[in-house]
Amino acid sequence: MINRLKGTGVALVTPFLPDGKVDFDSLQNLVEDLINQGVDYLVTVCTTSEVPTLSEEEKDEIVRCVVSKNAGRVGVVRGVGGPDTMGLVHQLHTCDFTGVDAILSVTPFYNKPSQNGVYQHYKTLAQNTPLPLILYNVPGRTGCNIEADTTLRLAADCPNIVAVKEASGFMNQIMRIIAHKPEGFSVISGDDAITLPLLAAGADGVISVVANAFPKEVSTMVRFARANDFYSAQKLHLRLLDFTQACFREGNPGGIKALLSLQGKIQNILRLPQVPVSDKLIDQFRELLSV
Repeated sequence: MINRLKGTGVALVTPFLPDGKVDFDSLQNLVEDLINQGVDYLVTVCTTSEVPTLSEEEKDEIVRCVVSKNAGRVGVVRGVGGPDTMGLVHQLHTCDFTGVDAILSVTPFYNKPSQNGVYQHYKTLAQNTPLPLILYNVPGRTGCNIEADTTLRLAADCPNIVAVKEASGFMNQIMRIIAHKPEGFSVISGDDAITLPLLAAGADGVISVVANAFPKEVSTMVRFARANDFYSAQKLHLRLLDFTQACFREGNPGGIKALLSLQGKIQNILRLPQVPVSDKLIDQFRELLSV
């Protein structure tokens, strides 16, 4: 299973229709394009999916749509995260995980637990999950960092915690995890801008936002790096750098949705409190696409 979650994963956007409903036709088309362009796995109902604005019914429908369109061709990860440990345990026992390979679970947000609280939270999830578990560390959104020693402790104590998606941006912390992790535990970049240096340090891949728009380029860059062809990987990394920086300038997923709309793949619609990016940024995307 874990081999299906190495390389390039894509944090899928949720396309919407003008009436605010999920655009399942565009979602299916996006999934098909990503698979055809060489990505290794798909990550559903996550940050980039605008998951806080989705109902439980919509989350289930989105996962079913992705699983059906994928038809077993690449790996599929489902996001199941939040600040209520026992509420998540209930979800783990009741969700339909048909066609899903692993669960991605973000650090508890808002209540800012101690490191022991973080450890006990994930240990409890690991004791109740029907699938391998991927930790998701994004303190810029959650207000809670998983320190390296906590990640390493969980990796050692819970065999079904198989990876961490690291989006902290704390390079020393991430490299410490890479240096001391047990065999078989994966470190996944959660930040497009630093994926290449993390791969050079020994990370196993990326869960990418930018790959929604440039799946072939990102997945090829990751494959070059994992084959130790860093000259070729660097060229692709630098070619995408302006897009990567622009995508996050006014927040995610506003940037990537604007870019996808310019590519004709989805409509540039978000759910409040997210709003579309500025005309200035859209003009910048147009200029970058024209080069």
